[in-house]
Amino acid sequence: MNPSPLAPSSTVLVTGGTGFVAGWCIAELLRRGYTVRTTVRSLSKETGVRASVASVVAGADDRLSFHVADLTSDSGWDAAVAGCDYVLHVASPLGNDSPSGTDALLAPARDGTLRVLRAATRAGVKRVVMTSSLAAATPSRSNEGAVADENVWTDLNDTGKTNAYRMSKAIAERAAWDFMKDHGGETTLSTVLPGAVFGPVMGSQNLGSVLVIGRILGGKLPGNPRIGFSIVDVRDLADLHVRAMTAPEAAGQRFIAIRDFMWMADIAGELRARLGEQARKVPTRTLPDFVLRLAAVFDKALHNVTPLLGRKLSFSSAKAQQVLGWAPRPAKATVVDCARSLIEAGVVA
Repeated sequence: MNPSPLAPSSTVLVTGGTGFVAGWCIAELLRRGYTVRTTVRSLSKETGVRASVASVVAGADDRLSFHVADLTSDSGWDAAVAGCDYVLHVASPLGNDSPSGTDALLAPARDGTLRVLRAATRAGVKRVVMTSSLAAATPSRSNEGAVADENVWTDLNDTGKTNAYRMSKAIAERAAWDFMKDHGGETTLSTVLPGAVFGPVMGSQNLGSVLVIGRILGGKLPGNPRIGFSIVDVRDLADLHVRAMTAPEAAGQRFIAIRDFMWMADIAGELRARLGEQARKVPTRTLPDFVLRLAAVFDKALHNVTPLLGRKLSFSSAKAQQVLGWAPRPAKATVVDCARSLIEAGVVA
């Protein structure tokens, strides 16, 4: 099943245009002929976004425009969405994952989502597709052995299960569905729940989860911790957003977006096997759990992943594949493409 044919006047707003996922969504929409608007917190970001997008899709500059809007303010959203047919709400609030950063993430994620939805429903857009997270479908510890699908919802009272950023995605998705029950009107909502998003980068900025591959490739750890990821390629994630946006049967539905689970040791092994000398810094031994826990005392990025030590949560993306015809590429190809792009972009020497 392919996404629906385009009407010449189809216009899509993509929120958070400077982000890794948003950039690929913009590129995919332009590649398919859509007119695209995107939001940025400052127009000073426009040149960089245009250059990044142009590196993967040429000749579409005249179909891309920019609006200033921030998730923490009502200003700019009505103007950004006016006249749009669809909205891809990809943006997430900036912040950190320390305890002091929790409130700075949770409220803007929820309130920012509601700002986008209010503007979208006022404008009468056909559909909003919201980027959520597997963090919003995490099974309880008593059910961790089961394969989770879109019927699973994270227990929001279990704040120790995930970091502030990921918890913010779960809270924002709940708020979105609650809002649409009473205020949706003709506008419909779909949500996409990705796992760890890897794949090629368009530049060296706003890399998000891709930095995990950069750490492995750059030998930033003395060994591979017992941590694994349910992986989705950013290109396939962008494709799924468009499918969820246009397919009638996607209205009111959640879609998990993952392909394969890989332990960090597996990722490291694939990089060594495929990249040769370029993977010379990739660690070969397993890092004992206590070493990572000790390092996490001084590195907040590591502190956020220590709860995942030794845990393998299983998720199914069968619904997206069966309902929308989605066909994600193998995770092994994704991590290698990601690593090569980081090298080409100069992120990893």
